[in-house]
Amino acid sequence: MRKLYIGNKNYSSWSMRPWVLMKQAGIDFEEVMVRFDSFDAGSAFKGAIAAINPVAKVPVLTDGALVVWDTLAIAEYLAETFPEKQLWPQAAADRARARSVCAEMHAGFGGLRGHCGMNIEASLPEVGARLMKEEPAVASDVARIVQMWSGLLDAHGGPMLFGTFSIADAYFAPIGTRITTYGLPVPAQISAYIARVQELPGVKAWLDEARAEKDFLQFEEPYRTGR
Repeated sequence: MRKLYIGNKNYSSWSMRPWVLMKQAGIDFEEVMVRFDSFDAGSAFKGAIAAINPVAKVPVLTDGALVVWDTLAIAEYLAETFPEKQLWPQAAADRARARSVCAEMHAGFGGLRGHCGMNIEASLPEVGARLMKEEPAVASDVARIVQMWSGLLDAHGGPMLFGTFSIADAYFAPIGTRITTYGLPVPAQISAYIARVQELPGVKAWLDEARAEKDFLQFEEPYRTGR
């Protein structure tokens, strides 16, 4: 049985991507949640994950003796293992574009990711408004997301970025949660897309379970001191 090692659902955006992809695509796996306690070298989290993944980060997919520890590598492995699931778009040009935007997410959007950490159960619109004014990188990243998603939705007619659900939608699902949490200003077309993604069974399951965790981690909470 394949196993997917993840962190806390409320905070772990990278874990969310392959989990949502596999759930929504109907790919069986066993979830192994390794709770965040700290990211220091001596933490229980680092110790547990380092025994499986040499870089001691989540997510990690194991399939028999195989260990895959990068989100794009996990997505590619799943797409090759389950070609009938059509996880990438079918047209070659669309596949190239989908891989490009996923790679852009993988390597970029540092302003949005750094200042607006994923925090599904929180509501921080006042923080989002401040960051949009004070942090140009956040505003720039939001503008790029709007440009990218609008272009893809217009080109393919929705409801997902490439028409039907694909790796790209799973990859950007955590960005949708950030926009929701921080009340970041986006056009109606983008808000509607986020709502559609969040109603997908695989995504909704993650969101519901994240809200049910009730595991407040201070080191993941730059804007709150307690609940």
